[in-house]
Amino acid sequence: MKKWIALLLAVVVLFSLSGCHGSREKAAFVIPEEFDTSRDYEITFWAKNDTNMAQVNIYKQAIADFQALYPNITVNLRLYTDYGKIYNDVITNIATDTTPNVCITYPDHIATYLTGADTVVPLDQLFSHPKYGLGGSEVRFDGPTQEEIIPKFLQECRFDGHWYAIPFMRSTEACYVNKTYVEQLGYTLPETLTWDFVWEVSEAAMAQDSDGNFLLNGQKVLIPFIYKSTDNMMIQMLRQLDAGYSTARGEVQLFNDTTRSLLYMVADISESKAFNTFKMVGYPANFLNAGQCIFAIDSTAGATWMGSDAPLVDIAEEKLVPFETAVMTIPQFDPENPKMISQGPSVCIFQKEDPQEVLASWLFTQYLLTNSVQIAYSQTEGYVPVTSKAQSSAEYQDYLSRRGEDNDTHYSVKIDAAQLLLDNTGNTFVTSIFNGSTSLRNAAGQLIEDTCLSARRGETIDETYLDNLFAEVSALYRLDQITASDGETELGPLPAASKALLAALAACWAGMGVYALAERRKRRKRMA
Repeated sequence: MKKWIALLLAVVVLFSLSGCHGSREKAAFVIPEEFDTSRDYEITFWAKNDTNMAQVNIYKQAIADFQALYPNITVNLRLYTDYGKIYNDVITNIATDTTPNVCITYPDHIATYLTGADTVVPLDQLFSHPKYGLGGSEVRFDGPTQEEIIPKFLQECRFDGHWYAIPFMRSTEACYVNKTYVEQLGYTLPETLTWDFVWEVSEAAMAQDSDGNFLLNGQKVLIPFIYKSTDNMMIQMLRQLDAGYSTARGEVQLFNDTTRSLLYMVADISESKAFNTFKMVGYPANFLNAGQCIFAIDSTAGATWMGSDAPLVDIAEEKLVPFETAVMTIPQFDPENPKMISQGPSVCIFQKEDPQEVLASWLFTQYLLTNSVQIAYSQTEGYVPVTSKAQSSAEYQDYLSRRGEDNDTHYSVKIDAAQLLLDNTGNTFVTSIFNGSTSLRNAAGQLIEDTCLSARRGETIDETYLDNLFAEVSALYRLDQITASDGETELGPLPAASKALLAALAACWAGMGVYALAERRKRRKRMA
């Protein structure tokens, strides 16, 4: 019996070792009393740029300036051109405990990073730390206090009861309008676009001559309305109509009657070929700049690509068609109560075994909120700085006042896009963050993509079609597996090694119980 128990204990030890292999347990981060400047630190920073070398140079300058203040901290920059690739690489590296120290990402992605592992550092105590927190006494640069981060933007980084990120830049969506074509069709742009106005103008633009050329532009190609992000399209339409999308607890509400009515609307405009999406035809700016689109909806962060004078035009010069560009809020159902999404990158810090290394990462992360970084980066696109400190600075106000001075730094469309968000920050919203919110977002866009494609193919869009579409999309993105919680991230099933360990422990205790009972009976027999 003793040998059997010893064997079970050995099994327990083996499973314990296998359960820990490749997934080291990390203690909760505790802020050191002092930052140890006698040591050297090397941290990795994963960032995204829009194939825009100005942004790359800003990252490099920020790193150089930070390292001049903290010579013992080396920051290694790794650049990506797509947030999805950052997300995939982080997920892959979590399994091998090789995540970056600092990462530009989205809160939806962070919710997934947190699933079943202590990976992302909660920032609550770091925010308020008197020495190394926001505006702390030992910080070697003039960073913002927590109160100087725009509350609306900071709130986007809070979920599961903790701050898990800081905002880096913020944008929203804008409708870039070929005003010349709108007026050529006999219309006048309203103060606020409505969906009905956009539909009507788009349909009116579809008239063709006997040779198949569109009367509006004299070309064979015209797609009056192109939407880049159909997930945002569905989410914003639902919010404008006060319809369900999801709850804060992670309850999926996407498949409702309002969604059905919106898809019928999409089907109607798609059937006439007046509407299409980025996934099906390509980048809206290219069609807009070639005189083949009237309403192009994209992020304000893509403003430097929009307009015939855009600094980052991506088509041949001979294809450009001159026109006046108007930058407007996305179409609304109720123009008196506009609603638009707030988006843009945030920055998170990953847990490491050495708390001094985490503190070094936090100091660099804070530096990204300084005016020099915030203002420089916001000038590359239609982003806005995330701090009131930067927004109210003389430098940033001077930048805004020089709208149209040139077609580069002060490109009018880019500054108009930034001003649009500055004027509408109070009208923006974000969706709830939970494990599975990324999948739900993808599903929202898929509904529009599939409906648009089917309508353009001449398929019948009816209740049966939508029933099947809802079921297919729900299964594709496994939305039936999203479990609503009380705000806490679902941890998911236990790993196989953990299950085996628990089973071995149970067997061990059972064996010990049997052995103890047998020994007790032996003693009773001897006493008898």
